[in-house]
Amino acid sequence: MHDDDITRDAFAAARGDAAAAGRFVAATQRQLHRLLSYLTNPAVAEDLTQETYLRAFAALHSYEGRCPARMWLLTIAKRVAADQLRANRRRPVPAQTDDWTSAAERGGATTPDHGRLVVLRRLIDQLDAERRDAFVLTQVVGLSYADAAEVCDCAVGTIRSRVFRAREELTAAVRGAERVASPG
Repeated sequence: MHDDDITRDAFAAARGDAAAAGRFVAATQRQLHRLLSYLTNPAVAEDLTQETYLRAFAALHSYEGRCPARMWLLTIAKRVAADQLRANRRRPVPAQTDDWTSAAERGGATTPDHGRLVVLRRLIDQLDAERRDAFVLTQVVGLSYADAAEVCDCAVGTIRSRVFRAREELTAAVRGAERVASPG
């Protein structure tokens, strides 16, 4: 669905059109969930997606259309993710299991270790928050640099620079991990 259609549905949903609200959610849900999975923890992404929609629909009456509704929603998601990360720092949740293999399998993993994907995910998580956000928005979620700049409230050149530096850091980290994994 095109941004103009999503924005039109957002305005209609603000006026009480339930079908438009459904289309708005359907058009944005996958991208929103993917963003939140990378910015926080995949295990809580579904809850954070719901929280984002709750906040968005509560604020929909004040949406003025200065940017596409999808960008507006992703900006809200970024705030939801930041709130979640702050809350986690204040009160870490202790593990409820001693059997990590069974827990991973119950969570949908076929094996406890997903190899390179797990390593890459860990490396992305270790990036500086601004670089991680820019990288995830453009390289994982698929936003243009201009759209990512709007979500991050910065210049397009800043996004380009953050993505470039994130790629450099990730490349160096992957090379370092490969050298450690296969010495000599």
